Amino acid sequence: MSDLREDISVFYKGRKGSVDFVDVPSLLFAVVRGQGDPEGPDFAAALHALFTVSYAAHFGLKKQTGEITKVMPLEALWWFDAPGQPQGMQGVAAGFSGLSGIDRESWQWQAMMVQPAPIDEGVLERATEQSRAKGLPSLDLLRFERWEEGRCAQTLHVGPYADEGPTIALLDSVITAAGLQVRGKHHEIYLGDPRRSAPEKLRTLIRHPVV
Repeated sequence: MSDLREDISVFYKGRKGSVDFVDVPSLLFAVVRGQGDPEGPDFAAALHALFTVSYAAHFGLKKQTGEITKVMPLEALWWFDAPGQPQGMQGVAAGFSGLSGIDRESWQWQAMMVQPAPIDEGVLERATEQSRAKGLPSLDLLRFERWEEGRCAQTLHVGPYADEGPTIALLDSVITAAGLQVRGKHHEIYLGDPRRSAPEKLRTLIRHPVV
């Protein structure tokens, strides 16, 4: 059978040094929201819950219907509400990259993974119940939401997350040159498993909704 994520694969591709504009339709996500250092225990627990339920949903669908899917990449929205910082995380989305001076415990995040059709809320609910035996602390925080992100600009960053500044600046410059402006939250899509990749090999699709 064909890979069911082929239909939405265009939204999960990017080229280093090049910016693409895409129109992201309504998609179903498994979501965990939280706050704090992305290297801290809460974010790690959120990822564990997301990967566990996503794999359970995909294997459950295969067993039930024979449909073969692949688990989609981890994604995250990032923002913060820090007094004295330029526009909070919106400053980062507009080209401000001085995150090193911001208390990472103040970062707000939404970790998420898209669930391609024919996975639906029912499949995800069954997968969640099956996963409870693992005793995951973030499982009760998991939500299923449909979200239409709309018109976005995106580009590929290769390398450590701390080096994203120039890539964000490139993205912002192209958005501005197109007569558009950033709306919404800074969005990162991790192509590959960030828990297992060497920093220099990390591939991150950086996406900013625009208007």
